[in-house]
Amino acid sequence: MDAAAALNQAVLTDGRSLDALKTQSSKDPKAAIRVAAKQFEALFMQEVLKSMRQATLSSGMMENSATQMGRDMLDTQYAATLSGRPGGLGDLIAQQLERQLDTAKPGGHTLTPISQSPQSRYTGPSTAQFVAQMGQIAINPLLAAAQGRSSPPAAPGAVEGDAALREAQGGRSSTAQEFVREHRAAAEAAAAQTGIPASFLIGQAAHESGWGRRQILNADGTSSNNLFGIKAGRGWTGPTTDIVTTEYENGVPRKLVQRFRAYASTAESFADYARLMLGNPRYAGVVAGSETPGEFARGLQAAGYATDPAYASKLERVIRTAQRLQDS
Repeated sequence: MDAAAALNQAVLTDGRSLDALKTQSSKDPKAAIRVAAKQFEALFMQEVLKSMRQATLSSGMMENSATQMGRDMLDTQYAATLSGRPGGLGDLIAQQLERQLDTAKPGGHTLTPISQSPQSRYTGPSTAQFVAQMGQIAINPLLAAAQGRSSPPAAPGAVEGDAALREAQGGRSSTAQEFVREHRAAAEAAAAQTGIPASFLIGQAAHESGWGRRQILNADGTSSNNLFGIKAGRGWTGPTTDIVTTEYENGVPRKLVQRFRAYASTAESFADYARLMLGNPRYAGVVAGSETPGEFARGLQAAGYATDPAYASKLERVIRTAQRLQDS
C-alpha cells in the first residue's frame, strides 16, 4: 500500500490522522487534495446511506442500539468502498481543486476547458458551487424517495424511458399527466413551425427533464426552463447556466460541467427548440422524415443530439408514454 493509500485509510478510521494530512499537503499538495476529496466523498456517501436507512421502515424486531451501531459501522465501510472510484464525486472535486491550485501558482496556467467540445470553454462555478451542484445531483433521488415520489434522473438527458413508463402505468402518473397538459399549447405551436408531432416534442421534453422534476437550475436555484437540455454554443447570446451533467465519451459516462441556455419561460424553450431544428442543417432529416417515435428518436441520435448510446431507445419509450397520456 503506497503512502497516499495508507493515509487515506487512516483518515477514514482515525480523525487524528488529519494532522498527517496537513503535513502531506505541504509536501505534496495534489496527493493531499486527492485524499481530502475522497474523504469528502466518503462522508457524503455516509450521509446518503444514513438518509436511506431513515427512509426505510424498521422491522421492529431485533432492533436495538447494538444493531444500530453495527449498521453504522457497516455503512462506514460501504461508504469507503464506494468512494474514490474513477469519474466519481471525489475524482471530480480533486480535478477541480488541482486546476485551481495550478492557477494560483505564480505563472500558473489559466483554467482549461473541461469538455473537449470546441463550443465549451470552462468559465463555470466556483469549487463551492461545483460541490453543491454535485451534492444536489446525488441527493435529489434520495429526497424524492423519502417523500414518496419516484426518483428523478441523475442528470438532464439521462431519464430512463422504462422509469417513466413504470410511473405512467403504475397508478402514479399525475406528474406526467400534468406535464403533458402544461406544455401542450407550447408543443403544438412548435409543431406547427417544424412539422414534428407535438407528442414527440412533449416526449423529448419529458425525457430531458424527467417530466419536469429534474430541470436544469440557475445558480440561484431557480429553473432555467430549458426542457430540452440545449447547450449554449458560441452563437448563443442569451442567459446561460453551468451545471454538472453526464456525457458519454467512447461509450463511457463522465460527469462534466457544461453550459446550457436559460429561458424566461418553458414556452421560450419550445420555441428555441423549434428554431434549432429548423436552423441547423444536421437536423433537416429529423424534421422531414420522422413519422414514428422510433424514426424521430433514431434520427436525433444519428444527428448527434445526445452522446448517450442508448438515447434513441430511451427517448422512443418516453414518447410513446407521452402519446398515451395525451390521448387519455
